Amino acid sequence: MQMVKAVLFDVFGTLVDWRGSLIADLTQFGRERGISADWHAFADAWRAAYRPSMQRVRSGELAWTILDRLHRLSLDRLIEEFGIGGLSEQDRQHINRLWHRLRPWPDTVEGLLQIKRSYIIGPLSNGNLALLVNMAKAANLPWDVVFGSDLFHHYKPDPEVYLGACALLDLAPGEVMLVAAHNDDLAAARRLGLRTGFVPRPQEYGPNQKRDLQAEEAWDVVAPDLVALAQALAPRQKA
Repeated sequence: MQMVKAVLFDVFGTLVDWRGSLIADLTQFGRERGISADWHAFADAWRAAYRPSMQRVRSGELAWTILDRLHRLSLDRLIEEFGIGGLSEQDRQHINRLWHRLRPWPDTVEGLLQIKRSYIIGPLSNGNLALLVNMAKAANLPWDVVFGSDLFHHYKPDPEVYLGACALLDLAPGEVMLVAAHNDDLAAARRLGLRTGFVPRPQEYGPNQKRDLQAEEAWDVVAPDLVALAQALAPRQKA
C-alpha cells in the first residue's frame, strides 16, 4: 500500500446516486410537462440497459460508441415501451443529459478532498469524457485527472481501461488503487495488479438491492464510506 500514488474511482453508484438523481429529475420533468409515468421503473429499466448496451460494443455488433450515445439509444426505446408521448428532440436531449448532472452521495466530496491531499485522484469510468467533466462541475468532484472510456475505446472490465489509465499516469498497476462499490470491477482490476478499495452502496439499486451489499473478497481496503476510506489511506501514505 505504501507504493500507491494514485487512487481512481468507479463513478456510477460508487460516487453518485444515479437512481435517486434520475428519479428526482424525471419526476420534476414529468410534473412540469404534465407527463405521467412510473419514473422509478423507468430509471431502473434505463440502468438495466447499461451492461447489455456495452456488450453490443464489445461483441462487435456496434462499432465503438460512447456511453452518451448508448444511453440515448436505450432512452428512445424505453420512451416507446413506456408509452411516453409528446417529447421533442430537445426534450430527449435534456433527459439524456440527466446523466451529466447526477448527485453525489453525502460522503463523496469530503472523502475525495481528503484523499486528494496525498494522492492523485480521478474517475476510471465507463462514462465518456464530456459526461464525466460535466458531472464533476455539477457535483463538485475535485478531480486531478479524468479517465473516460472514450480515451481507450473500451469499456470496463476490458483490461485496456485499467492498464491504459496506469500507462497515462506513468505508473505501474501496483501504484494505482481502484475504489468501487462493485466487487466485479475490483476483481477485474486486481487481476491486472491494481490495488483495490471497496465502499458499499447498499441503496444504489433502491430498497430491494441484492448485490454488492458487502465485500466479497479480501480487498486491500474495505470501508463503510468514502470518508472512512480516506482515513484508512492517510496513515498508510505516511508510513
